[in-house]
Amino acid sequence: MSLQEETSPQRAGQAAEESAAPAKRTGVRWKLFVLLLVLVTVNYVDRGSISVALPIIQKEFNLTPELVGLLLSAFFWTYALMQVPVGWLIDRFGPRKVVTASCIGWGAATAASGLAGGFLSMFIARMGIGITEAGVMPAGGKLNAIWMHSKERGRGATILDAGAPLGAGVGGILITGLIAAFGGWRMAFIIAGIATAVLGIFIWWYVRDNPRQHRAVNDAEAEYIEASHRAEDEEAKASGSTSRRGLLPYLRFRSFWAMCLGWLGFNGVFYGLLTWGPLYLAQAKHFNLNTIGWSTFVIFGAGFVGEILGGTLADRLRAKGYGTNLVMRSLLGASSVIVTAGLVGVTIVGDPIAAVVLLSVVLFFLRWVGLFWAVPATLGGRTNAGVLGGAMNLSGNIAGFVTPIAVGFIVGATGGYTGALLYFVGSAIIMGASVLVLDYSKRLPV
Repeated sequence: MSLQEETSPQRAGQAAEESAAPAKRTGVRWKLFVLLLVLVTVNYVDRGSISVALPIIQKEFNLTPELVGLLLSAFFWTYALMQVPVGWLIDRFGPRKVVTASCIGWGAATAASGLAGGFLSMFIARMGIGITEAGVMPAGGKLNAIWMHSKERGRGATILDAGAPLGAGVGGILITGLIAAFGGWRMAFIIAGIATAVLGIFIWWYVRDNPRQHRAVNDAEAEYIEASHRAEDEEAKASGSTSRRGLLPYLRFRSFWAMCLGWLGFNGVFYGLLTWGPLYLAQAKHFNLNTIGWSTFVIFGAGFVGEILGGTLADRLRAKGYGTNLVMRSLLGASSVIVTAGLVGVTIVGDPIAAVVLLSVVLFFLRWVGLFWAVPATLGGRTNAGVLGGAMNLSGNIAGFVTPIAVGFIVGATGGYTGALLYFVGSAIIMGASVLVLDYSKRLPV
């Protein structure tokens, strides 16, 4: 028998084994969440653009600190009010339609804000941005529930939410660069708005409401995701909670309120620094516009790095067998203590560089709380993740519209920022108490 005759059956057997071997999973879910990271980054570039340009706008419109606070809050009024309705729309019509409409709409509103002639027209434009941006984060939370395996949702949540500090940091450089290039803030806003609307078209082309609907997802990846869904559905059936619910049944649970209050405290710090941070650096630390842009990039860039590392750390600890509650309460509790201590430190130090370093540490650990975007899917399952995400974001954005106004009155009354920083300390304490009492391990029985 020839060598060829001896090896041919072996080769045939190897070929059969190779053809029978399971296909390697595609990674479309990760590409989708990188796209969502880009989307949220652009979201926060547009949202925070007014804060970066505010030293110029304040002089041009002749605004008092109280009016500055009111203007900064305009976005959050409508953004907060739209959260629960948009969460219902996401559960009803799917995240793809809502996030696409949101993206194109806020691009148009951002461009319109560049045409504002005074306080009133800018206030109305900012309210328009709030209405149109409202669907982005709840839709991202819904997509996390649909697209991610339960073991990956910590990373999914923080990849999604990491666009907030990244956008705030990049926006500081981008908007100041556009202002310098075009000699004013108006064209910077118009260009940012047009770019956002174009991104909305790409979102519609790429995003799908179900992994099976995406042309690039293979059976192995779809089955991997669906196996996690089946396990969750069996647990939900055992507890009798499988259908779409409104918000009211959740109001009787401690974990629901801990989720909302934790996000409120978190945003009391984050939105306070996002909206008033550039003016604090300009007025209290005497930074010029270029230095403000780079300092904002460093501070919020630290938040981006912290958020990605926090999500990765949480998923790895769970993969090693540590309980979900132990992991989440330990990580988020530690982050709350460090954030509180860092903010107290900022009130004490006088050196501008030291203040920037401390604020960078604050943002690094604060953004670990971005893990909260996995909580709506845990408490409500895929079916109700939209409405719970909307309720959580409503609570956070109550802090969004209260904080700029409160800080405006504090700065106007005291002539300094120490009281405002202590306001942020109080918000951090609320956040810390909430993250420790929330049960991250099971779906609520509604």
